[in-house]
Amino acid sequence: PMLILLFGVTPSTAISSDLVAAVVMRPFGAAVHLRNGTVNLRLVGWLTAGSVPMAFAGAYLLHRLGSSSAAQHRVEIALGAALLAGAAAMVLRYALDLRGGNTRRGHVSEITCRPLATVAIGAIGGLIVGMTSVGSGSLMIVLLLFLYPALRAGQLVGTDLTQAVPLTLAAALGALAFGHVEFAVTTSIVIGSVPAVLIGSLLSARAPDRYIRPAITFVIFASGLKYVGVGTTALGWTLCAVLFVLAAVWLARARPWDGSRTAQPQAVPDASAGAERAGLRAPPD
Repeated sequence: PMLILLFGVTPSTAISSDLVAAVVMRPFGAAVHLRNGTVNLRLVGWLTAGSVPMAFAGAYLLHRLGSSSAAQHRVEIALGAALLAGAAAMVLRYALDLRGGNTRRGHVSEITCRPLATVAIGAIGGLIVGMTSVGSGSLMIVLLLFLYPALRAGQLVGTDLTQAVPLTLAAALGALAFGHVEFAVTTSIVIGSVPAVLIGSLLSARAPDRYIRPAITFVIFASGLKYVGVGTTALGWTLCAVLFVLAAVWLARARPWDGSRTAQPQAVPDASAGAERAGLRAPPD
């Protein structure tokens, strides 16, 4: 999104160039998550089975849409709508978790795999990532979150990032075959992204869910609003309003000013027990 919104790169060129850059940068992040044990390799295998062929198909469909302004606008609107739907789904999932008390403490290897549904998620994500370059990092996480609610945010990111290595390779091959790549843009992305991917992977593998999930949702929501045509000024005010509401909700729930919620009652020593430990006994009645 930043290539389009800040640097004026056309959507098709930005998507294709980003896909080629992702082939280089994603393995670094995947390696960090593999080392930290936040990857479910069975899920990666089933996701890859669906995503790789559809990623190439998505790149072909992007090529068929052409490079006209009308086609680029359709791609932007579709991408924005998909991102907004994903952000709304993540908020809903979070609300359901709060209501049900889901804490996501299971180990990533203990998740029971659902092959057909997982392949379908891979196919949907592969098609979208081939056409937009962002589906793997946003929409697929949302779908995995609903299918596997026991996965923690760090495990979601690690599993998704690892399956994205073959996925982006297939999509990048499609982009190279259909000629939308700008290699100067790709090189710049790689130079800036590799250290950032390493830092982000280390943080997401260790940070608690209460920090990772809101950050992911906020970025997806902001990108979706911009793509559907919200102006820069309106976008800024909207995001400020969202942050204000979130802060108010947090204050209402946490009530950090209420010392009684955190104060722990002190145990009152038992005088008779102390006397017995000292070898004294109370006189009989």
